[in-house]
Amino acid sequence: MSTDPDQLPASHPAEPHVQGLSAKLNWLRAGVLGANDGIVSTAGLVVGVAAASTARGPILTAGIAGLAAGAVSMALGEYVSVSTQRDTERSLLAKERRELAELPDAELDELASLYEAKGLTPATARTVAEELTAHDAFAAHADAELGIDPDELTNPWQAAASSAISFTLGALLPLIAILVPPATSRVPITFVAVLVALALTGSVSARLGGSPRGKAVLRVVLGGALAMLVTYGIGQIVDTVHI
Repeated sequence: MSTDPDQLPASHPAEPHVQGLSAKLNWLRAGVLGANDGIVSTAGLVVGVAAASTARGPILTAGIAGLAAGAVSMALGEYVSVSTQRDTERSLLAKERRELAELPDAELDELASLYEAKGLTPATARTVAEELTAHDAFAAHADAELGIDPDELTNPWQAAASSAISFTLGALLPLIAILVPPATSRVPITFVAVLVALALTGSVSARLGGSPRGKAVLRVVLGGALAMLVTYGIGQIVDTVHI
């Protein structure tokens, strides 16, 4: 049977497999999270300030400060989180390599038992384990025992850069939307622009991740609307009491 995606039958459309998937999902997760956070946090910030002041200066200052702080925070958070994950993966792989060197027979039995637990007969599981061990014992055990591809460990720099860039791009939209219109229409226009942008990012993330689009869009739109309503209300209260 042909493996060309253009020649696959309709009953078996092309789908992503293991190779390259881990890195793609890591980039996608950091990028979508950064964009959504940039849109929502900056929108909430500038809408809150706009509710208390009609002057562009305070809104611009708050928006730029929020953008810079958020981008740095997101990048650092992703770097620390993914670095910890990478260190854990490396530690597990090093342990597996030692066990293969010190206890090869026991590791072969373990690999066979893993495939037997997945539904293969004992004889077939043993044959598969022996053939995979002969080909690349370390890769076989890393995959079956740990679910890790030694050649595709998570990349903290990639996650940090993706998160920071996507946060910045997301934050620019509400910042521009709140500054360009006249004071009387700033908040309504920003509300609409932000909700449309969130619907778009939710739709794109659902499509790339293969998840239901409606639920993803609804989650991010409702969350963004709630955030802006809360900060707008706080801004109105601050303006009223002159804190």
